[in-house]
Amino acid sequence: MNIENIEAFVYVIHYGSFNKAAEVLFLSQPSVTARIQSLERELDCRLFERIGKQISLTDDGKKFLPYAQQLLQTFQKSKIQLKQKRTLPNELRVGCTVSVSNYIIPTIIPKLKLKYPDVNYKLTTASSEEIINKVLNRELDFGFVRNISHPNLLSAKAYEDPIRLYVYEGHPFIGNEAICMEDIGEYPLVFFECGSLDWMRIHRLFASMKQPPNIEFQTDTLETAKKLVVGRVGIAFLPSLCVEQEVKEGKLFPIQFPEIAGISLQTNMIVLNGENTLFFNSALELCKGIAQSIRDTI
Repeated sequence: MNIENIEAFVYVIHYGSFNKAAEVLFLSQPSVTARIQSLERELDCRLFERIGKQISLTDDGKKFLPYAQQLLQTFQKSKIQLKQKRTLPNELRVGCTVSVSNYIIPTIIPKLKLKYPDVNYKLTTASSEEIINKVLNRELDFGFVRNISHPNLLSAKAYEDPIRLYVYEGHPFIGNEAICMEDIGEYPLVFFECGSLDWMRIHRLFASMKQPPNIEFQTDTLETAKKLVVGRVGIAFLPSLCVEQEVKEGKLFPIQFPEIAGISLQTNMIVLNGENTLFFNSALELCKGIAQSIRDTI
């Protein structure tokens, strides 16, 4: 059975006339009529009643319509899938910062692999600046970086990771509604420094305090800062995503202060304009689920 004949039949029904269906299909009206007649011969029945310029479905036409719609939809979906498969690369090169590599990639990549099983993934961990340059030079297909804007890149927010003060189990801050930012100075502080503008905002808060914080440990890795807090050697301001598991297990506890409300680390996904949009949109959708997980935890 010719799929073009079925297509003509469905379009005539949808647009209510042979002429309008012909316009949409970029055919002449006689061509559409010929296709309908060919379909009627194949089915050995009349599909339309024609009274002047008016048309209506016969009983056989009404019975055949849902099957015709299903056949056409299946055909169109198969075309999309085949076209999509032809455009998929054999290897996808993904660049990400250290925090994304540790806390986002292990969740996203397995799901992408399930959706696109024939694609292999090559992961590169680097700074945001390096990833941006590698994407621009086509050394990477897409990347996870800080919030940036570039005329040659499509950039979209993947997620925002709120920064909170985290303390260990049994710390006096837990459940104490009378504490304020000034009280931080009474305890050893583990300070993770990533150099972003959001961390600069925390520095400004420190500068405005009467009693400066007691920074006994400084580190440039989140895992080290987190483990020092779990080990009860200090408290720390940390992005919520890196401590999600420890919060669930009751090893770390977030402490809210009005002064840090709204301070967060934003991670964007980037890709060259017009390239790899299929993976870009899929990964972006997965990040929405991660963002919701963050909101549910804090």
